[in-house]
Order: sequence, then C-alpha cells, then structure tokens
Amino acid sequence: MDLDAFTELLTPRGRRALAEAEELAGADPVVAATTLRRTYDAALTSAALTQAGLRERARAKFGADAGRMFFTPHGLEQSTRAEVAEHRARRLLALHGARAPRVVDACCGVGGDLLALARAGCTVAAVDTDPLTVAVARANAEAFGLAGRATVTVADAADVRPEDHDVLFADPARRTGRGRTFDPMAYSPPWPVVLGLISRARLACLKVAPGIPYEFIPEGAEAEWISYKGEVKEATLWTGAQDGGGRRATLLPGGHTLSATGVRASVGAPGRFVYEPDGAAVRAHLVGEVAELVGGRLLDPMIAYVTSDEPVDTPWAAAYEVDDILPFSLKKLRAALRDRQIGNVTIKKRGSAVDIERLRTDLRLKGDKSLVIMLTRIADKPSVILCKPSPPA
Repeated sequence: MDLDAFTELLTPRGRRALAEAEELAGADPVVAATTLRRTYDAALTSAALTQAGLRERARAKFGADAGRMFFTPHGLEQSTRAEVAEHRARRLLALHGARAPRVVDACCGVGGDLLALARAGCTVAAVDTDPLTVAVARANAEAFGLAGRATVTVADAADVRPEDHDVLFADPARRTGRGRTFDPMAYSPPWPVVLGLISRARLACLKVAPGIPYEFIPEGAEAEWISYKGEVKEATLWTGAQDGGGRRATLLPGGHTLSATGVRASVGAPGRFVYEPDGAAVRAHLVGEVAELVGGRLLDPMIAYVTSDEPVDTPWAAAYEVDDILPFSLKKLRAALRDRQIGNVTIKKRGSAVDIERLRTDLRLKGDKSLVIMLTRIADKPSVILCKPSPPA
C-alpha cells in the first residue's frame, strides 16, 4: 500500500471499497479480490483488502476502535495496546500536574499513543519520517474527532525541540531491514539521539522493549515494566519527574503497581506452595518484593520462583500447590506421571536448558488427569516440581 492508494481510501469511493472489503472478511482471498475488482481498480482493491485485514488483526490491541482506525503492517506491529497507552497517558498527566500538557510525540507511528494522549486532554504535536505513516496517523486523529488537539507532520525525530513542549514522548522504531531488533543502538532514531532528546526535555516518557539492558537506562530515570493479562508488553522510561528514579512494575488491566524497596529475599527449603512472579516484576528485579508479599523465600538465589508454606492471594504471582519435588530425570519423571495417570501437562521452566517440546514428546503421556511441571534449579541442582494451580485462599 503506497501513499496514493491510502489517500484514495479516504475518499467516499475509497471508504465504500473498504466497507465492502470488510464485509468479505473470511472469504477466499481470490474470491474477495475478484468481487471488488468488478467495481474498483486493482490499486484500490488491494489497498482496501489490506486495510480490512489490518483492522481485523488490530482488534486484539484496539478493540472496537480498530474498526475506525487505519494501519500499516509495521505500524500495527509496533503500536501500543490501547489499555497500555491509556495507562501511560494517565500517568503522564499525574506526573505533570493539573494542566493538560503540550506533548511532542517524536516517533508517532500510526498514532496509538497519540490518540490516548489527545483523548486524555493533551495537545500533541507528532512527527514521523514516513509520509504514509503520517497520513495514517492524521486519519486516525480525524476519525476520533481529535484533529484539533493533534497535529502530525513529516519530520525527523532528531530535529524535534523538546524544550518547546512540556513533555517529550518517544517510541523509537525497533525494526531494521532484518526484522525486529533488541539492540537500542539499532533503534530509529538511534539511542544516542534519543538520549539527547530526553536530556533537553522537562519531562520525558520513552517507550522501549521490555528486554532493554539495564545499562541503557539513563541515570535518574524510573523504569516501569508493564504487563497486560500476565504478558509483559513493554517498558517505559520516565525522566524529569520530581520523584523519579527506581524501578516499578504495573499490572493491567487491574492497575496494580509495585515499586522497588530494596528488600532481598532469603533462600530456603521448598514449602507447600510455589509462586511464579509476574513477568513485569521479574523484569523489574522485584522478586524480593513479591516474596515479601507472600511471606516466602527463594528456592534458588538465581531463579525467580518463590516458595511459601501458606497460600496467599496476590495479583503479583500465580500460586501452585506442590505435589512432589524430584531431581530431574526423564525416567523418574515419566514414572511419576504414569503413576498419577497424567495425560496432560503444562510445562514451565526457569533456569533449565531442557527443550520443552522435546520433553513433552519423550514423556509419552497417558491418562485423563492434568498436572503442572516446573523445570528449575533448587540449590543449584536440576529439579522438577510437580504441582497444581492453587485456588484462591
């Protein structure tokens, strides 16, 4: 899809083509294309079918709003889930103060964060280097009646002047010609440019990959890892806030937040329960704080599994009741599962090099019962924990 084809999608004729393409969702691609070609040219047919497919995929991130939005394939992949963008916009307002701030969005993409910021009351000046992406972001702002609060222009993030705004928001592209990159130096704009921008901002909010190496986190920044329904989605770096610094984890949609206190978990013998901390807490190095919440201890000083003798309800960890703990041995594990008539297993691992799918095949399961298997280390020895999810206490 090029800029001309997308621009035509915004005309009355293009919107009719898009509506017809959406009605053909699920149909054979050849049938769908042939049907639309009876009325529209090849370029508009292709653009409409592409956009209809992107909208369908976008429902997982944007819900019902996806039906009014426009996307590019890369823009959809990198766009922020609506609930995460809304959380970030609320926090930005809280950190800035009562007055709705003027925000510069230095790498706006298709506008997921742009929409959340403008809906929250911010005035947003957004830029992106790609003309098609800018046209898509503009169309999204207009689709929700936010054009008065959001302007989108073609520009390089390196040319943005954060000092002319109250807040800098940046979501550097994390893709290269070879696909997704985990190296901040390969971001676009590159990490040194990003650091230069936030150094000139009064308040800055920077979206990064959840696996960002700690050494790339600027001194004095607060790093927040965000989990949505148990899956870590991203990290956000905040600079310029008066109470800045430290580490934080946030769980959505519940809005639970846990901050670093410096507590260190003890290491001890396995108890009746094992707790698996949420990935955001693990990424934020808050396993000690989770252990304190459940009155627990670590099974191994290097592994993020917590054990306790009592059941504790917490959104920060899934609880499992221990049935048995064995030294890892395929033969012994297979026999233990056979004796329990286990035909279905959920396999989890931390600190283990075992290939899960190979193990699943090698277990040769037979039976009508289920069990959870945790592959880990206990006191630095390869071990397997047989357990089942613990109901709320």
